[in-house]
Amino acid sequence: MTATKNHTVRHTGVPYYSQWGSPQWVRAIVEDDADPCADPTWQRTGFTEPDHYRFWAPRLCGLTCLESALDFWDIGHAPRACLLDEALRHEVYRMREDGGVDGLIYRPFAGWAQSAFGLQVEVLPEVGLEEIAGRIDADTLAIISVSPEIRRPDEPNAQRGGHLILLHGRDRDGIWFHNPSGVAPYQADVYLPFATVERFYAGRGMTLRRASR
Repeated sequence: MTATKNHTVRHTGVPYYSQWGSPQWVRAIVEDDADPCADPTWQRTGFTEPDHYRFWAPRLCGLTCLESALDFWDIGHAPRACLLDEALRHEVYRMREDGGVDGLIYRPFAGWAQSAFGLQVEVLPEVGLEEIAGRIDADTLAIISVSPEIRRPDEPNAQRGGHLILLHGRDRDGIWFHNPSGVAPYQADVYLPFATVERFYAGRGMTLRRASR
């Protein structure tokens, strides 16, 4: 982590993971409608059934952010597919009668992350972007809800929210983050000004704090 008199806090070495098997395949999957199982690394996250993976991988941005945080803090955990099983058991995701999914649901997630991994998770259902970014410190990261369109920040967006990204740094003007469904150069260790991110930001998020060392 680095810090300066200009109120910069930036964690370095936070591992980046795509919510699909390989970061190199994100563009083809999200922009060209490629079959996620055409990626030869699709089983890397513990999935074994193709249809199960195809259904869940687009929905696992939040678990992917959690995985990055846990590995950064050297907190042991199961593969992502097993994390999903536990998340379902704790109602972090809820299956709907129409076959869809509600989730990631913040408060069940917070309780599970605390009991399973010892994290302190503060749920912030209404919070300004600069305020939540300002909570990042030596032991704290943040997850915020943005539009998945943030992968193309120079283009107009039609929505806010619907996707989660991991904040791991901030200065007076903007934030650094990992986007699990990002496309290079807006994929890992992305820096964008607050004014740009605000266009995509849904006004809610969570802070993740590891236990005191």
